[in-house]
Amino acid sequence: MSPLLQLNNPSAAPAASPPGFALWQLGFRPFYLLASVFAALSIGLWALQFAGWLGTPYLAGPMWHAHEMLFGFTLAVVVGFLFTAGRSWSGRPTPTGAALMALAALWVAGRALVLTPFGWAAAIVNVAFPLAAAIGLAIPFIAARNKRNYFFIALLLLMAAAVLGIHLAQLGVTTLPGWIGIQVALDVVLFIMAVMGGRVIPMFTNAIDGAGATKRPWLEKAALGSTLALLLADMLPLHGAPLALLAGVCAAAHLARWALWQPWKTLRTPLVWVLHVAYFWIPVYLVLRGLGEMGLVLPSLASHALTVGAIGGLIMGMMTRTALGHTGRRLKASRSDVACYLLVLAAALIRVFVPLLMPAQLVHAVLVSASLWSAGFALYAVTYWPVLTRVRVDGKPG
Repeated sequence: MSPLLQLNNPSAAPAASPPGFALWQLGFRPFYLLASVFAALSIGLWALQFAGWLGTPYLAGPMWHAHEMLFGFTLAVVVGFLFTAGRSWSGRPTPTGAALMALAALWVAGRALVLTPFGWAAAIVNVAFPLAAAIGLAIPFIAARNKRNYFFIALLLLMAAAVLGIHLAQLGVTTLPGWIGIQVALDVVLFIMAVMGGRVIPMFTNAIDGAGATKRPWLEKAALGSTLALLLADMLPLHGAPLALLAGVCAAAHLARWALWQPWKTLRTPLVWVLHVAYFWIPVYLVLRGLGEMGLVLPSLASHALTVGAIGGLIMGMMTRTALGHTGRRLKASRSDVACYLLVLAAALIRVFVPLLMPAQLVHAVLVSASLWSAGFALYAVTYWPVLTRVRVDGKPG
């Protein structure tokens, strides 16, 4: 079984990692580290923008915030995960060494350039990153004829198209609003989470004694199909009552799917319950999305339920699990891991439900939520720095 999907590791980790620098040995290592550091620092960059200390950046305000959440933080983790899983799925190497270093440098350049006045350079680099990642994934998949996972290549290409649309709008080349690209990217990430959640969460759950997570083929098709329908609706774009109805149907399918996984049986296993809690934010997002389309709640509440709750929670859960499994460590959450989970969960709850219930407290909710988010990912970066940069404790490659 792939280390990525490893369910049990009976050997306990030694007290300290052995010497040896391993950051460029596999995709998850640099991208998990870069993403966690960036997630912790991005709130500070947002504050510097707000204070005017960064001059006149190419991307500023809410567009910078949304762009960097999706094409900075989230895409880095997705690429790191796919390069790692892709090697196991295909049995072929994914980018390592100099190639992986170049991809990481491209990602870093994208984060820097959006804070400068050089719009075209920022656009080219930010489009190039998902394109390069798609090529890096396509080579092993096509060589191995791993057709089951070809769609991940297509999704990376769609992310490149979405970010291209955003930058062309920002540069005045097209009159289409850049926010369409943001919403399409959100839908792509939602579909990736839905696919991977359906693959791994029931399996991880069933490794627990007495758990009985199940799946229904028709419900799987309904959940994934309605998610793709939502993506298509946002590309048109569709608004109002029809979109609200579609979001409601999609929410019901994902909620029913999640209930079949029996999340209540995972409460004593943090590495698993964190994934269940994060996945639950998907139907929450979809319900809020529908209510937002009807003008009943602020649309930003829905987007933050998805980004902070679902994306942040699933990323934190998978970053801890895959980092442990792929470095030969025991698959058991430490107190530090649980603290990371709770900090991100608290950030989501405060960011979504405090403004929903007490709109006058929006600013305070944003500040507290941002602080909790930064603390959670800073704690991950500090804790996992030695894990991600040193060789495996079991002596195996990777």
